[in-house]
Amino acid sequence: MTTATLLGAEPWSHIGRGSSGVLLIHGFTGSPSSMRGVAQACALAGFHVELPRLSGHGTTVADLVPARWSDWSADAETAYQTLRQRCDRIVVIGLSMGGALTLWLATHHPEIAGIVCINPVAQPLPDEMMSGLESLLRDGVESIPAIGSDIADPSAKEISYDATPVRALHSLFADGVNNFVNLYPSVTVPMLLLNSVNDHVVDPKQSDYLVANYGGKIERVMLERSFHVATQDFDKSIIFEKSIFFAREVTGS
Repeated sequence: MTTATLLGAEPWSHIGRGSSGVLLIHGFTGSPSSMRGVAQACALAGFHVELPRLSGHGTTVADLVPARWSDWSADAETAYQTLRQRCDRIVVIGLSMGGALTLWLATHHPEIAGIVCINPVAQPLPDEMMSGLESLLRDGVESIPAIGSDIADPSAKEISYDATPVRALHSLFADGVNNFVNLYPSVTVPMLLLNSVNDHVVDPKQSDYLVANYGGKIERVMLERSFHVATQDFDKSIIFEKSIFFAREVTGS
């Protein structure tokens, strides 16, 4: 039996003009809702758009329990190939874990025109934190408190889960991020990096690590008024404008 998608958490696609497209990827325990505003702004700018719903997301937290990095990276690859069928030049935009998937795509597809990473998961967890997750699993702890909807704007709310599955979180690092950060120096895809000064989910120091090791050109913008889900927060208009300007620049659109 298929679990119904939460209202507002649906994937989104748009047929644009020309031959340039934008792939947008949401974060861990979140849903496409967090990227819908950016996606619609890109569509209004004329880009083809794909905004997938990652496996285990946007339904019930029970669906995320068995999901792993291999599922999410396959989702990102499928969406990228879907967009390539109608686009010659593609920009990938990702938030949080979506930023990690964006970086992963850049390590596999040097032809990507540019990437936009918004508060990305970009660095392996320290050994003690990985050990802590493994200890929780050995003790039978399957979930920890929620990490979603870290937003300064009290009028905004992310469609996200009320708990964080530990096995899925462990996979994000053990099967994902830990295995491609060593490739950063060889990646030359231009990057727009957007960081919230006050992020309660992903430490901005992760992006410091990314800047220090990345092989391509980076434009970094600090967001002063937003928390982690900045795409729905007070600085969202900055993200929309900067992302569209960057996408037009790197695609020649």
